[in-house]
Amino acid sequence: MTIVVGSDHAGFTHKEALKSMLVDQGYTVVDVGAFSADRVDYPDFGVAAARLIAHGVADYGVLVCGSGIGISIAANKIKGIRAANVTSVEMARLARQHNNANMVAVGERITPIEEAREIVTAFLSTEFEGGRHAARVEKLDDLGAPI
Repeated sequence: MTIVVGSDHAGFTHKEALKSMLVDQGYTVVDVGAFSADRVDYPDFGVAAARLIAHGVADYGVLVCGSGIGISIAANKIKGIRAANVTSVEMARLARQHNNANMVAVGERITPIEEAREIVTAFLSTEFEGGRHAARVEKLDDLGAPI
């Protein structure tokens, strides 16, 4: 399974730690940046990561910025992306179970790294329930601008 990771400067430290964890867990990881803690703009990295999923290069994505909010908003501008900004393991599970989220975002300034690791692990290990949720996700996929 291929996971794309992306962050801005405010999420760089968490992104690097999460990337290491994913590699250790056996995932193939594609890093779209940022590549340092120098100031950059989160939309550039959220969209770059989202496009890799939309084009089938990666299966899931992990995004980090200061709050997780901005980078998830940017990613959600890409058709077919369902990026969930989460602050707990339970939210990560529900994002997968009910929304079939294909990207998870966390905030480095909000979520301690150990909790972020647990969130990403829960997100990637949880399956979409389908059933009554499938029609709703289909509606989500019909929204948004073309790739």
